[in-house]
Amino acid sequence: MRLRTPLALLGSALLVLVGPPLLTPRSGADTGTQIPGLRFMVPNTPGGGYDITARTLAKNAEDAEVTHNIEVFNLPGAGGTVGLTRLVGEHGNGKLVMSMGLGVVGAVRTNKLPKTLADATPIARITEEPDIVVVGKNSPYKTLDDLLTAWKANPAKVPVGGGSSPGGPDHLAPMLMAKAAGVTPKSVNYVPFDGGGELLASILGNKVSFGVSGIGEYLDQIESGDLRVLAVTGPERVPGVDAPTLRESGLDVDFTNWRGLVAPPGLSDAERAKLLALVEKLHDSPQWRDSLKKNNWDDAFLTGEKFGDFLAEEDRRVDSVLKELGL
Repeated sequence: MRLRTPLALLGSALLVLVGPPLLTPRSGADTGTQIPGLRFMVPNTPGGGYDITARTLAKNAEDAEVTHNIEVFNLPGAGGTVGLTRLVGEHGNGKLVMSMGLGVVGAVRTNKLPKTLADATPIARITEEPDIVVVGKNSPYKTLDDLLTAWKANPAKVPVGGGSSPGGPDHLAPMLMAKAAGVTPKSVNYVPFDGGGELLASILGNKVSFGVSGIGEYLDQIESGDLRVLAVTGPERVPGVDAPTLRESGLDVDFTNWRGLVAPPGLSDAERAKLLALVEKLHDSPQWRDSLKKNNWDDAFLTGEKFGDFLAEEDRRVDSVLKELGL
C-alpha cells in the first residue's frame, strides 16, 4: 500500500494459470511454464475484482499459449480469509495459487486471523487501479457534491457499500473520503459485501446510497448507463469515464487499489521458480497488455521477495491508517 497523501492508501491486482504441455514453440514447454493440474483460487464471489482478474489472466494464458486448461474456482468468505486459511493449509502444494489484494490484507488485520499473508509464498503483485464512487442511474445524487451534502447532514442515513471487509480498499477509500469531507469515520454506515459482484446488485437495487469499488468490475454497467460514476479515487481521471477525481472535487485524497498472487507455504525452490516463470511470461504477453488497457488497470508488476516485503509494509500501513481513522 502506498500513501499518496498522509492518509490515502494505494493498491490494485493479479494472475496465474496452467495446463498440459504442448510442444509448439510458443506453448511454454521451452520456458518451464507448464504446470499440469494448476488451480487458481478466487477468495470471493464471482464478478468481483479478484474473480475478473483471475479469469482474464486464465484466458490470456490460453490465448498466448503460456499454459493451458487452467481451473479457476471460487472459495468466498470473510473478506478472503477463508481462502487464505485454505491456501496456508495446502503446505507444499505447488499447483495452487490464490488471487488477492489489499482487501485480504485488511481482512486479516480486522478479523485477527491466526494465519496471515506472511505464512504464504509471495508470487507477484500484478495490477493497480483507482476505485470509483458510483450510484445507480436512478439515484438522486447527480454529482459528488450532491452526495457529500447528504452525507454530511446525516451519515447514518447514507449507507455506502463496498466489496471488501473493514480494512480493505472499498472500506478505506470512503473512510478517507469521509475524514477529508469532515464526516467522522466512525459515523459512516459502511455495508460490506464479499466482492464487487454482490455489491453491484445492491447499488442497482438502491439498497445502498452509493458504492465504492474497482472500476474494472463495472465497465459494462457504466457503459450501458445503469451506473453513474461520481468520482474516481486515483490522482488522475480515467480515460473514457466522465468523472472527476476526488481532489478535483475538493477532497484531499488519492487512493488506488492493487491485486496480486500468493501460493501455499513450503514450496520447493523448483516449484516457486516455475510459478514465477509463468507469471513473468504471462506479464510480457501482448494478450495481457491488451487486458490492462481494456480494464483501465495499471501495470504494477513486482515479484518474489520484493512482493513479500511489500505485503509486510502494507500490513503495517493498514494498521496505522485504521488507528489514525479511529477504527
